Amino acid sequence: MIRPEEWQLVWFTSWVSALSTLVILPFGLGIAWLLARYEWRGKSVVETLISLPLVMPPVATGLILLKLFGRRGPIGGFLHDTLNLDVVFTWRGVLIALGVMSFPLLVRSARVAFEEVNPRLEQIARTMGANDVRVFFTVTAPLAMRGILAGMVLAFARALGEFGATIMVAGNIPGQTSTLSLSIFQAVQLGRDADAFRLLGISVCLAFAAVWTSELLMRRRKRLV
Repeated sequence: MIRPEEWQLVWFTSWVSALSTLVILPFGLGIAWLLARYEWRGKSVVETLISLPLVMPPVATGLILLKLFGRRGPIGGFLHDTLNLDVVFTWRGVLIALGVMSFPLLVRSARVAFEEVNPRLEQIARTMGANDVRVFFTVTAPLAMRGILAGMVLAFARALGEFGATIMVAGNIPGQTSTLSLSIFQAVQLGRDADAFRLLGISVCLAFAAVWTSELLMRRRKRLV
């Protein structure tokens, strides 16, 4: 039986993962659209930087974030001095770590979806007087919506299972920054195997539902193309 404190873990992990997906959504869509529609000098460098969190050790990414958002870091120091806002070892640190680690998956899926939209349809809309913003929201985004949604679900699923960067930036503070993956690790370290496997089962169910939804959206998109 799932304990009340474990339900709290599920709730915290779920909402912070969903919020991180929403936070990175506008930036991910903007970059994906630029990568799909334009060529510019240094594009390959941007593509490589975006993909780095997928291939770097998560703890290395977490260390970079720790240096950036710590009180002595350039971003964290500014936030602390001007807004009295701390990021490291708070839920905000969890949010940033999850967003950074899931960002590449969102961009990749959205980019593929934008590339599958026929540019002629966008051009027709422009000839009818629509500006670029209106073309994006009335033509490009609706036609690419299934791919965008699939990318959002994948990003959410990645955030659910994030461990390495999160523990570096936010630690594992019970009731404040503990996520499902961090709690599984802690339960194993303490020899509480039953608790670890119970949390593992919850994580598997959440991840399965998210990935299954993403695959379903991708299959439906392929039928429409």
